[in-house]
Amino acid sequence: MFILLLGMILFISLLGFTLSKRENLSWPEKMLNDTFGFAQNMIYKPAGFIAGLFEDISNLNHIYEENEQLKIAVSHYIRDKANYNFIAAENERLQKALNFTEQQKKMYKYDYKIAQVVSVNQDPYNYTITINIGEKNGVKKNQAVTSVDGMVGVISQVSPLTSTVQLLTGLDERNPNSNAIAATAIGKENKSFGLIESYNAQEGTYLMTKIDENDPLAVGDTIISSGIGEAFPRGIVIGTVLSTQVGDFGLTHTATIKPAVNFDNWKELFVVVPM
Repeated sequence: MFILLLGMILFISLLGFTLSKRENLSWPEKMLNDTFGFAQNMIYKPAGFIAGLFEDISNLNHIYEENEQLKIAVSHYIRDKANYNFIAAENERLQKALNFTEQQKKMYKYDYKIAQVVSVNQDPYNYTITINIGEKNGVKKNQAVTSVDGMVGVISQVSPLTSTVQLLTGLDERNPNSNAIAATAIGKENKSFGLIESYNAQEGTYLMTKIDENDPLAVGDTIISSGIGEAFPRGIVIGTVLSTQVGDFGLTHTATIKPAVNFDNWKELFVVVPM
């Protein structure tokens, strides 16, 4: 009991000493603090260095990737800007030389109206989507619909506030209501021509027909709408050539086209409205 009582007295005295207001720490406290501080420094400094190193490497990778993407974007912008300026100047010169009427000058000028998909009809025989703009927004039947990746379909029905889009997956040369798309290839606009007439649901590809046997169309070419016939605007990406083959009667060739768009993942769409 005496030892226990003495221990309690020492403990209370030590507690009061450590909790009292003092300007300086006692040497045991200093030693204890220094020991813990040294140990923590030895443990956390290497760990912090390693963690910071990995974080810096990760940040460098992100910075490098963003830098490369920016370089590519800038190069594309410069290239496209130069091409656009050249084509615009040449187009204006030719229009003046040929005495184009005002109606002819407006023929290939379009306004893109953004739309959101509000519903999807996944009927395999009538695969359509509904968008949230209609007659009040200037939308009319048979206007083309595109995404940021390429052509999606055509307006089939219009209401004041919504419109129905018939997707290009419904293209069928046997259907009299299915409009073929006059198409060409980027860089070969004046040399290559064909018609996108049907869609193969099993393979997920278009069939491009009526291609001349001397047509320079090749695997890997990007197919765009030519604007001939005015049913579809010109210059909209349709897909990429996967293969070419001789047609059924040997007089013309056909090509298998991989669509540029994914018909299962809808984001923003654009209705192409002639100005």
